[in-house]
Amino acid sequence: MDMGVGAACEVQGETDLDNVLQMHEVYVNVSKGQLAKTEELTKAFATEDRDKIILEILKKGQLQIGDKERSQQLETLYRDIATTVAEKCVNPETNRPYTVTMVEKAMGDLHFSVNPNKGAKQQALEVIKQLEEKKVIPIARAMMRLRIVMATKDGKRLKEKMLTDMVTIEDEDWGDEYEVTCSVDPGKFRAISEAIQTETKGRGQIEVLGVSNVEDLAL
Repeated sequence: MDMGVGAACEVQGETDLDNVLQMHEVYVNVSKGQLAKTEELTKAFATEDRDKIILEILKKGQLQIGDKERSQQLETLYRDIATTVAEKCVNPETNRPYTVTMVEKAMGDLHFSVNPNKGAKQQALEVIKQLEEKKVIPIARAMMRLRIVMATKDGKRLKEKMLTDMVTIEDEDWGDEYEVTCSVDPGKFRAISEAIQTETKGRGQIEVLGVSNVEDLAL
């Protein structure tokens, strides 16, 4: 008989039920809200003491999730993997970043199977390796070098906001205009470009100078 308790959490070593339970109840079917009857509890656990039974379930039981929830978790992880790849890689033929949607399509072409027991970053490395080996799309891990030019007053106003997205600043000039040369993750290029155009009302300029390969660096 599959039974569950009124909680959904990790409780290894936990003995205070109030810290992990929403209610002190044992269910035959949690999703349908069907409580276990006393005779069912006695037959399964040789006791009708619900707290003892709950501790036993928490100690030895396994959290069961529905097919819909499992599917949603895998979809979220799939997109997290694609997002990580998009943030760290570019198309070496154009020196432009890939969108998350483009990476997801490439992962589909690979028939990449998500492992729910591995993190997004670890699996992103696997995706990059497979994309490189199978040449589904041209891809290289890199940092984008940019030159950004805007009015000095806009530079003073936006520098702090922009610095959060910049990895390194190579050079900056506070002359008649504010000009900065910097390196950024490819996945942040679009956000920086849109922010500059919006904040400067289209007067700011952003130019891709090239990429620097970071293949040996960890994600």
